[in-house]
This record gives sequence, structure tokens and C-alpha cells, in this order.
Amino acid sequence: MNGDGEAVHSGRRISAHAVCTAIRDDIVSGAFPPGSRLIEELLARRYGVSRVPVREALRTLASEGFVTTRRHAGACVAEPTEREAADLLDVRALLEPLGAARAAQRRTEAHLKVLRGLVRLGQERARTGRTGELRPLGDWFDETLAQASGSPSLAALLTQLRRKIAWVYAAEPPVRPLESWEACGALVDAVARGDAERARALAVARAGRSPGEFRLRRPAGPRRAPSPKQSVNTAGARS
Repeated sequence: MNGDGEAVHSGRRISAHAVCTAIRDDIVSGAFPPGSRLIEELLARRYGVSRVPVREALRTLASEGFVTTRRHAGACVAEPTEREAADLLDVRALLEPLGAARAAQRRTEAHLKVLRGLVRLGQERARTGRTGELRPLGDWFDETLAQASGSPSLAALLTQLRRKIAWVYAAEPPVRPLESWEACGALVDAVARGDAERARALAVARAGRSPGEFRLRRPAGPRRAPSPKQSVNTAGARS
């Protein structure tokens, strides 16, 4: 282990960032249910690293709201309330229109190329009934639009917000997926024209439809500590 929180494993360095990404992914996926203990020793064995990057990762996840520290219990997966979960969608409805307006002012041609390509793919998948492929395309669209805002801090906030929403909500597929992607296309057109107000209005309408498409997750099964099964290769692949 060196001084910046990196472990050497199988001839390569595994950063605390990679471990943080792996733990966060396991929290979001439900592998670590809300309320379950996160024991440093077991996590280190699970990801094949020392306890130092695990400790750093848990501190980062606590600052993001995924982990809480309890007296006499140590680190545990946070347990968001229904009110906190609803607040996530409200914050999303405020930040995404801001990001869309900024994108209309600051986007690059590279951003537009990716956004238009994603809209074409989304519409094609929707027309052919391949709805299972729409969720990752939508995530990619949202991420690219956030990056097009030209604000790293805003993009980071939106990324963290999407992670939390994916954690506490099970997204239902849109009832009319083609219409949803047509709305994305109209938003991209506004961004391409540099029409910030139109982009903001379309993003507001898009976010306004979202609450009905989300179902609050419920913790399933007994709370448990993580088992040391997953290798660090998985952690590195997801970083």
C-alpha cells in the first residue's frame, strides 16, 4: 500500500476510487441492502484489497449519503426515508432543466453528435419493441447532456443524483417509449439552436413526467454483512 490509498494486486494498482465505485455499485444494485453493516475486513477480502482503500471509500460514500456511521455498529448502508426519496425527484426536476439550459449555451459539436446518435438509437429501439435496451441509452443521454452543460460541478451533482435515484427507485419503462425519445429529440434540437429557454422548458416537461415512472424500492430479505466473494477485478472493471 502506498500513501495515496492504492493497493498493489496482481501486478497493478487498485485505487480507493475503484473500490468506492465497486461498493457503490453493490449498494445501488441491492447486493448490500439498506441498513446492512459494511465491515472493513470483509469488504477488503471481497474486493481483494487492504483495509486502507476500503476505509477511504466508505468515507467518500458517507459524504455522498450512501453510507452512515452508527455508534457501536460502524459503517452501515443508509436507509433513505420516503420523504428523502421524494426529495431526490424534486431536486432532479430543478437541476436537469438548469443543465439543459446551460447545454444550449455551451454544448460542442461532439456533444451534439453523441446526443443525436442516442436519439436515433432510442427511437429505433422503441419502434422495434426492444424496450430493454432503452434504460442504458437514457442514462447515456442524460450523462452526455449534463456534460454538455460545460459545468463539471453540475454534471457531478446530476451523476450523483441519478445514482441515488437508481438506488431508491425501480424505474418503470415509459408507457409510450417512442414519444419519450421524440421528446429527447426535441430537446436536442433546442440545444443545437442555442435556445436555452426552450431547452429548459422541454427539460421541465420531461422531468415532470418522471415521478409516475418510478416505483419506490423496498428492502428485500434479511439485512446482512457483505461476503468476501467478489474479486478486485470486478471493482476495477466498474471504476
